[in-house]
Amino acid sequence: MKKLVTGILAHVDAGKTTLSEALLYSGGSIRKLGRVDKGDAFLDTYELEKKRGITIFSKQAVLEWRDMWITLLDTPGHVDFSAEMERTLQVLDYAVLVISGIDGVQGHTQTLWRLLSRYNIPTFLFINKMDLAKGQRNNLLSELKFRLDENCIDFSKEKNQEFYEAVAMGDEEALNEFLDSGQVDTEKIREMISERKIFPCYFGSALKLDGVDTFMEGMEEYMMTPTYPEEFGARVFKVGRDHQGNRLTYMKITGGSLKVREVIGEDKVNQIRLYSGEKYEGIKEADAGTVCAVTGLMKTRPGEGLGIEADTVLPVLEPVLAYRLLLPEDVDAAQILPKLYQLEEEEPELHITWEENRKEIHVQIMGEIQMEILKSLIAERFGAEVEFGDRSIVYKETIENTVEGVGHFEPLRHYAEVHLLMEPGEEGSGLQFETACSEDLLERNWQRLILTHLEEREHRGVLTGSPITDIKFTLVSGRAHKKHTEGGDFRQAVYRAVRQGLMQAESVLLEPYYDFRLEVPDKMIGRAMADMERMNGTFEPPMIEGDQAVLTGCAPVACLDGYQKEVTSYTGGTGRLTCVLRGYGRCHNEEEVIEAMGYDPDSDTENPSSSVFCSHGAGFIVTWDEVYNYMHLENTLTEAASLEDQSGIEDGYSSRKGHAGRGFPGGKGESGQEETWLGTDEVDAILERTFYANRRGKSSVPKNRWRTRERVVSSPVVRTYKKPEPKEEYLLVDGYNVIYAWEELRELAELNIDSARSKLLDILCNYQGIKKCKLITVFDAYRVQGHATEFLDYHNIHVVYTKEAETADQYIEKFAHEHGRKYDVTVATSDYLEQIIIRGQGCRLMSARELEEEVKRANRELQQEYGGTTPGGKNYLLDSVSEEVKRQLGEIKDE
Repeated sequence: MKKLVTGILAHVDAGKTTLSEALLYSGGSIRKLGRVDKGDAFLDTYELEKKRGITIFSKQAVLEWRDMWITLLDTPGHVDFSAEMERTLQVLDYAVLVISGIDGVQGHTQTLWRLLSRYNIPTFLFINKMDLAKGQRNNLLSELKFRLDENCIDFSKEKNQEFYEAVAMGDEEALNEFLDSGQVDTEKIREMISERKIFPCYFGSALKLDGVDTFMEGMEEYMMTPTYPEEFGARVFKVGRDHQGNRLTYMKITGGSLKVREVIGEDKVNQIRLYSGEKYEGIKEADAGTVCAVTGLMKTRPGEGLGIEADTVLPVLEPVLAYRLLLPEDVDAAQILPKLYQLEEEEPELHITWEENRKEIHVQIMGEIQMEILKSLIAERFGAEVEFGDRSIVYKETIENTVEGVGHFEPLRHYAEVHLLMEPGEEGSGLQFETACSEDLLERNWQRLILTHLEEREHRGVLTGSPITDIKFTLVSGRAHKKHTEGGDFRQAVYRAVRQGLMQAESVLLEPYYDFRLEVPDKMIGRAMADMERMNGTFEPPMIEGDQAVLTGCAPVACLDGYQKEVTSYTGGTGRLTCVLRGYGRCHNEEEVIEAMGYDPDSDTENPSSSVFCSHGAGFIVTWDEVYNYMHLENTLTEAASLEDQSGIEDGYSSRKGHAGRGFPGGKGESGQEETWLGTDEVDAILERTFYANRRGKSSVPKNRWRTRERVVSSPVVRTYKKPEPKEEYLLVDGYNVIYAWEELRELAELNIDSARSKLLDILCNYQGIKKCKLITVFDAYRVQGHATEFLDYHNIHVVYTKEAETADQYIEKFAHEHGRKYDVTVATSDYLEQIIIRGQGCRLMSARELEEEVKRANRELQQEYGGTTPGGKNYLLDSVSEEVKRQLGEIKDE
């Protein structure tokens, strides 16, 4: 019998739970067909799910049908609960993606498709509600091929030559088989589906059970049971609690088996439950391929791998908004905070934190629906009626250069030193940890402990105190003492090494970005594009679909916040904005955000960057920029690289390593700086904090913003300035960007792009004649196969058509890099990503709208200077010249 784990995913209201209900009913697992709108669906067991008619928590049910034994996982469809859905993906053998026949492919549907690709999950598609979308079958299939994958194939039709031909196009071996025999073997089709080369599509109506049997037959015929190893392994995808408050760890056994009373880590398995809806069956052993809930495990977390399984990567979908939790007057924050951490165990993305300085609890939430659910859960479990206050964007930080962070912890009878190489990681890679330290220098058990301490905590950046990301940490050196080193010593050394490295590094503030799809009436696309420019968005040229215009691109979450209401207002309710989290990018207003948050890293006592050394039997503090004068181990970076990266250090430290860390007579270090000594009480306090270092929610946000890591110089610095020599002026215009930004040219481009291009060049010729600058207009030709860079002179301006695979953005960026410092270069573009790079080259910027206004202003000034216009509304050359010039022109004409 085939044993499979299958998840059902969909955009909200596509009919996902209804399909689950239909499959269970058709397979005989339930006797009554429930309905979401009536609140009696088998898998919607939570009261708020019944009330709102949406799935909030993932559920499981067992489906036995013919030769199949399927664990069916019903996942949330609403975007607010995407993280819950994504955790479930990690245990699926196959996925069923439900598409609404009425709505087609939505923005969230494409997000789900990308996640399925990321986790490499074979996918079946069920196009639902076809009773309401009659006659749209072919159009829907075309949309699936265009917006998801060209190998989406209709499997619900007769298996004829057309069907086999479509299948064969997904694989070279299958194509050869088809050319030889006119068919493709069923086993080969199963392999192609398993390898995500083709995607079977079935059409029907789950509510009316239309097409459900055909779909189940297809699942039985084309799904394959995975092969599992004999050694025990399991993946945790969810943590919850039953009605009695027992902690449940939901997992899939991925190897061997799990038995009751078996010990995992420090805990023992008390029960193994097989859930189907609200009911469960207790079993004594779960073999590979089983999805079960286990009691007795108190330290598991979603995404954790047990046995041979490794931990999974962080979820792609995460909250980008943080809210202040408002408690009733009779509720003490200290009492409710540990209870809230129970919710964080079940939903790790909540990131419940305690802001000590402000005495506030902060929670990260995906959206308003999740906020309502959270309020309901807190009231139900803990009896507290909470509200939510101010919200803010969740920022992150990363670094741009490579540094070596050093942490040393050596109060009396304690010792640990850690050296961490910190390098910028790939965008979206999160934090990565590895070791390159010799075991001759530091034993393996200490190295493992250091990596554990790196992973156990959310490290904060030094610009705003936001979490850091996209950094690779490599343990390159370290030292322990045979007698005096304890585990807590390395925790302190690790935390201080991370912080010391961040203080040296060139930090960058990141903010979340949305991919957006904006649909508005075609007459209002100009307003939409102008809004997106204003909101620091970038977008593709608009597409016209009937009387609607579609604009797609990306923009900062902070800028798009609340824009849907604005769209609804100016379109009279016909506009629609769909946003999907793209990820984190460089903050568009970094200085403004840093100033507003006012974070001072030197005052953050919970995240110290200093180190502790020992002299004369007492510990003393060494600030981050003096650690290199005291450390006991060599720096692994070369001296030249170190001096370049450690710009805050006055002198090279390589020649002073021999004196490191032992203190100097008179209570001063080598630099002559007064040392801060640690008493016994303070050492005990540090170790006390170390023992409880895994507690959440500690940070300090002082009022004064930290602005520089350079030393303060008391005496004034006098600078003299010399007036710069005037530079030759260049104006670079991103041609197509301007065409689609100017309403007059955009309308002309919809009829004939060549005419729009010619008109723009004529306008720029006139403008150049007025401004007398070097003017270059750049057009994309990168899609023209074999095209070389083409330079043309159009009257008094230069025109460039880029070469194959080179966009106008890239050409302009290259020009700015090569000539930005030499000439006075202005770039006219509304491309935000391009603007970031241009600013870094010292060039001036002008948006497409500003260029249009500048052209109009220049024309008006010219008319005023040369006597206005003729009665006919036109200017003539001879109207603005002297009589002598007119006489000379007449003589030339007569000749």
